[in-house]
Amino acid sequence: MRDMLWPVLALVLLGFIISLPTTWLLVRAGGRLGTLDTAGASGHRKAALRAIPNIGGIAIYLALALPLAGGLLILNLAGEEFFQSRLPSLAEHLPRVRQSTPTAVALLLCLTALHITGLIDDRRSLSAGPKLLVQIATAAVMTIWFEVRLLELLGPIPSVLITILWIVAITNATNFLDNMDGLAGGVSAIAAALFMAATILNHQWFIAGTLALLLGALIAFLVFNFPPAKIFMGDGGSLVIGFVLAVLTARTTFYNPGQTDYALGTAWYGLFMPVVVLAIPLYDLTTVTLIRLAQGKSPFVGDQQHFSHRLVQRGLTKRGAVIVIWGATAVTGIGGISMGRLQPWQAILVGVQTVLVLMVIALLEHASRRAADRGNG
Repeated sequence: MRDMLWPVLALVLLGFIISLPTTWLLVRAGGRLGTLDTAGASGHRKAALRAIPNIGGIAIYLALALPLAGGLLILNLAGEEFFQSRLPSLAEHLPRVRQSTPTAVALLLCLTALHITGLIDDRRSLSAGPKLLVQIATAAVMTIWFEVRLLELLGPIPSVLITILWIVAITNATNFLDNMDGLAGGVSAIAAALFMAATILNHQWFIAGTLALLLGALIAFLVFNFPPAKIFMGDGGSLVIGFVLAVLTARTTFYNPGQTDYALGTAWYGLFMPVVVLAIPLYDLTTVTLIRLAQGKSPFVGDQQHFSHRLVQRGLTKRGAVIVIWGATAVTGIGGISMGRLQPWQAILVGVQTVLVLMVIALLEHASRRAADRGNG
């Protein structure tokens, strides 16, 4: 394990090194190019626009795409002698990594399609239909042709449908989170760090390395995006981040009943680890969707009713709301990282803890709303 740990951690630094200067350049170039925040598609209700570039997703995409593309070329074109002499820690894993090349190329192409779609949306404000179609199409490509599957024991068709739903849901959850300075970047960085730790433990090195690149890219981006932000990631970043997290969690083996000493455990409820880690983004996606549907609106029409906005309406500052959501994500995520190794009663406690965190949040929201209504009455 140690022989591959340091290369993976080095990829965190590589993602940071690519993303930091690129984001700095985008901050400076954004104003000159006029690539500033926009009101969104027709029907969207945003807060007052700020003259801030929304092209930061380019830096995040490049921090993922450039090392992935370069690494794939080296892995498949360099001879065995190259790795034995210069990268001996990787040499023994080379056959397995090369087997993953088609899936990695497909992931890179899908990320590129989503990134371009996001960039177009950031400039021309696409309606929900085309964006959703691209998300479903890219999810279907990874799921059907490259066997990125969840719950395969249910059979091929249910597994494919569940996985497509998971990928589209997490992609949209991350996209929905991009509504306040530092929010989507911070929550995604916490999730990426936790999933990276899990994949290091179970020796899924390609997945761990990709998550490491994402983590480094997000940390660098947050240097300029932490409130008050100097740049936004836009859909060109949030769609890429959500898709990466969704696909890589679907590729991760969270439990292995056939291996008694498997690092992440042999208990079936280990499958719920990604749900627990991403509980807060899923809470936001679910609640804001229900609120919009109850109001007779499309769930894809943006407004100021996200979890973060509701916290601000209850009295928190925007920075305070972001930090609270970061903290809640860390609390649920840390509890879920060892799900598959826990005894059943311990796993139940983690599940109860996660539900209680969400219930406390919901109850506080409800109570403070009632208090505000009485004060205005």
